[in-house]
Amino acid sequence: MDMDATQNYIDWLSLTQAIGIGPTTCNKLLIEFKTPKAILSSSHSALKQFGLNDNSIKSLLEPDQGQISRILEWLNQPCHHLITILDADYPALLKLIHSPPAIMFAIGSREVLGFMHFAIVGSRNPTAGGKKLAEDFAAELSRSGLTICSGLALGIDYHGHLGALKEGGTTVAVLGNGLSSVYPARHKKISQQIIENGLLLSEYLPDTKPNPGNFPQRNRIISGMSMGVLVVEAAKRSGSLITANYALEQGRDVFAIPGSIHNPLARGTHSLIKQGAKLVETVDDILEELPPMANVVLNSSSTLEVSPYKFNDLEPDYKLLLDSMSYEIVSVDRLVELTGLTADVVSSMLLILELQGVIEAQHGGKYSRCS
Repeated sequence: MDMDATQNYIDWLSLTQAIGIGPTTCNKLLIEFKTPKAILSSSHSALKQFGLNDNSIKSLLEPDQGQISRILEWLNQPCHHLITILDADYPALLKLIHSPPAIMFAIGSREVLGFMHFAIVGSRNPTAGGKKLAEDFAAELSRSGLTICSGLALGIDYHGHLGALKEGGTTVAVLGNGLSSVYPARHKKISQQIIENGLLLSEYLPDTKPNPGNFPQRNRIISGMSMGVLVVEAAKRSGSLITANYALEQGRDVFAIPGSIHNPLARGTHSLIKQGAKLVETVDDILEELPPMANVVLNSSSTLEVSPYKFNDLEPDYKLLLDSMSYEIVSVDRLVELTGLTADVVSSMLLILELQGVIEAQHGGKYSRCS
């Protein structure tokens, strides 16, 4: 790690670990000051005027150097990464959610961040049939070019990751603890396989212990970076339903596999179906509902190699979207207003155009044309 990279990491860690500065405040600061370096170089009065209290300013300008040193040691290990919201490979869809994490820690192949993700979640105590369904759907979705995203929890999460790995696909595990340890401990072996064929991801500092409050919070990342969420089995009150609810709030597609009315693990999925989730019997039921133009990358390369952009070859909605953008920096909400398209359709189109190099993501969930 060179000196410039080290200083950049120090700046980001000083900003994000300051008392009273969570993701929302952090992102607002970045919108105002543009970079962590600029924030840290600001005067006490400028930060006070922004709305920070004295404790937050003191913590920001006098960071815990011991903690930062420990994190830098962790980052110096092979395949360990710090991903910031200003990085080009920060997941495009994740930027669009409310309060996206300003930084994330990762172990594995960083390029997987740019792949097209799909989440599989469900009960921690699934039936034998539920386990098989999770593996089969994960394997088939992997064959279609999707990267499976889940939470490494017991049950359906585990079998979703396993199904992708068995197929030779890529998978991302989003943890509710720091990446210095694996939770649950019994998943240490599969976590190593994920590192070799995907990515372990967490917004928490590497030495953060598993805390029950962390897991609902991390679920917003699982759904936020995914095009859709499949719930395989879930009780009426289930953590996987939290993920599904986040997905609905974020404008993602939610899918659910039905079960026997006598199976308590079908009550959560049936409830989702009643609320409008897509009833799923085959993988085709999922693929046909994914946002427009997903077929550009599905069934091709998992590295998302897409055809070069040619304006005349674009479908009418894409031409409308680019015309509406003009050459100004514009928000998703403004594009929805200008085009009359729904937010989820606009978001998926923006993702495809960004992958093609036609547009560029700007801070704050805004976009601009490249040429």
